[in-house]
Amino acid sequence: MNSNKPKIKVAILDLYDGVANEGMRGFREILERYKTKHNLNLTYQVFDVRGKAEVPDTGFDAYISSGGPGSPLDSEGSVWERNYFNLIDKLEDHNLGNNGDKKQVFFVCHSFQLMCRKYGLGEISTRRSPSFGVLPVHIVGEGSQEQVFQGLSDPFYTVDSRSWQVINTDPNRFKELGMDLLALEKERPYVNLPRAMMAIRFSPYFIATQFHPEADAHGMSLLLQRDDKKADVISEHGEAKYNEMLERLEDPDKIVHTQHTI
Repeated sequence: MNSNKPKIKVAILDLYDGVANEGMRGFREILERYKTKHNLNLTYQVFDVRGKAEVPDTGFDAYISSGGPGSPLDSEGSVWERNYFNLIDKLEDHNLGNNGDKKQVFFVCHSFQLMCRKYGLGEISTRRSPSFGVLPVHIVGEGSQEQVFQGLSDPFYTVDSRSWQVINTDPNRFKELGMDLLALEKERPYVNLPRAMMAIRFSPYFIATQFHPEADAHGMSLLLQRDDKKADVISEHGEAKYNEMLERLEDPDKIVHTQHTI
């Protein structure tokens, strides 16, 4: 029993805008697994940020901000985004104060892009073609010392699913804000294009990934076998690489390891 243990409250910020996805299931399953493994008195609540303009208050211990569809630029000035950034500002102010209970926030994919826009860390643009599949991510700079990445290889494998990217890092802006770039997308020596940022430590309490650490092998397998996703991957990477991705799903050192580590 864990009823006498301190209660841990987690807010999940759903940015999927009602679009079917595997991400929300992944977050729930990770929290349930963590709760059981450590015998915690942990609860979570989901907020429909885009569909209903819902945001939590600052009374939660941790916040997970999800991925989502569409442009990370077109929402600028919208009601839901104003509410969202207002919450982020409140959490930042709380963490800067003399409070012992710092608020931890994890931003994923669409949320990563929104936060990069908020801080002005690089150029946000559409990719030449969508990225989707089980792909390598390379650790850079302070990423080798990042606690969240401890236990991962370099490169490590994870699920990438995006039409947008954040490129052309502004090192001076990172230095000015005291932020650290932790990872970049795979190296492509045959393509003369900038590599997208894949993970950033915004502060001791805010971290973000462009990739989807919540993705699991089962959900990814179902997606990869959908006709539209299969066509996307083969068009971008070729059939041999598509088959390799399916094989990677069965490898315990690939996305299974990433999901259980981050």
